[in-house]
Amino acid sequence: MVQERVLRGYLLEEVVAWLLRSSGYELLSAADDKETNPVHRVLEPRPSGLAVRGRGAWHQADALGEFRYVPPFSLPVRLFVEAKFTGRNVKLPTVRNGHGVVHDVNENVVTSVHGTDPSRPRPRYHYSYAVFSTAGFSRDAQEYALAHQISLVDLSMPDFAELRDLVATQAQRVHQALDALPPAARPRVYGVRSHLRRRLLQVAGDNGYFLYGDETPALPPDVARPLDEIAERLTSRRTPGLVLAFPSAPFVLGLASENLHAFVDHARRHPTHTVHLRRLPRTASHPVWQIRPAGDPDAYAMTFSLPEQVESWIRAQEETVNDRARWIKRHVLSTMTVYWLDGDHTLTFQLRYTPAALRG
Repeated sequence: MVQERVLRGYLLEEVVAWLLRSSGYELLSAADDKETNPVHRVLEPRPSGLAVRGRGAWHQADALGEFRYVPPFSLPVRLFVEAKFTGRNVKLPTVRNGHGVVHDVNENVVTSVHGTDPSRPRPRYHYSYAVFSTAGFSRDAQEYALAHQISLVDLSMPDFAELRDLVATQAQRVHQALDALPPAARPRVYGVRSHLRRRLLQVAGDNGYFLYGDETPALPPDVARPLDEIAERLTSRRTPGLVLAFPSAPFVLGLASENLHAFVDHARRHPTHTVHLRRLPRTASHPVWQIRPAGDPDAYAMTFSLPEQVESWIRAQEETVNDRARWIKRHVLSTMTVYWLDGDHTLTFQLRYTPAALRG
């Protein structure tokens, strides 16, 4: 039977996959590979998930998303996601492995199909990699990720405590329910994951994607109930929301909010708006930043953390902390783009920081 710590990681992967969908990504399955000849297929179902063909090997994807829009003068973007629910921070080997995966997959550059119809074009994609961690990242992992454009999303900050507790508590309940069943009656892990993803998408009003196809056996009620509660909590106002923001930098920010709906409501009315940025006076080991709209500071509040390497540079000299923080705001966080799925459409919001002296 799957261990509880492993189950926590699987459930976190499904939560992150749902987050990607909310941020403008289509979640992919093997059915999205339209090649009928197995020799030419690049997506393949495996017992533990989806695999992607690289130039030298097949690579496991905890979740694989394709961005709904193609950037100008670029290839369609696909994103590998790895989620770690551990008690220790993620080390360099995990990030190095991510770099190796995307390098191998992006090197799979055959542009036409060989055989009976060699002139038929073959679709190509640009693959990226992101790692989500509930315990943060080591310093060398962060440095390597920044150098090689591997996105790290730190879920260890206090704002995500409720999300971590939700996954951990429900994983414990699922594990206890599985343990109470006779071995022959225990569903396989893929059935647990597929049920959670199905429920998340159904609650969100989307029935178009399932992890292992439509024919997933129903789970026993005691196993299904904790998974259903995760879906209900994540799509309600009872759990702090998480949305991804893309600054002009080689990293991604996870923005947390007690009321994500308030942010979305404001951003719908003001897709591009000016924001205030400040570092909160907290005693936590990792500084937390806050975003509020400049025109209506009470409309919403969101928090995030910068990579430790960036924060270390800010704090390197006590007498220049404020100057360096202002430099980061002006040159790194001046524009942050957020994508939000609204029905069948992806909305684009831009949060722009302008120094007070220039706002007049």
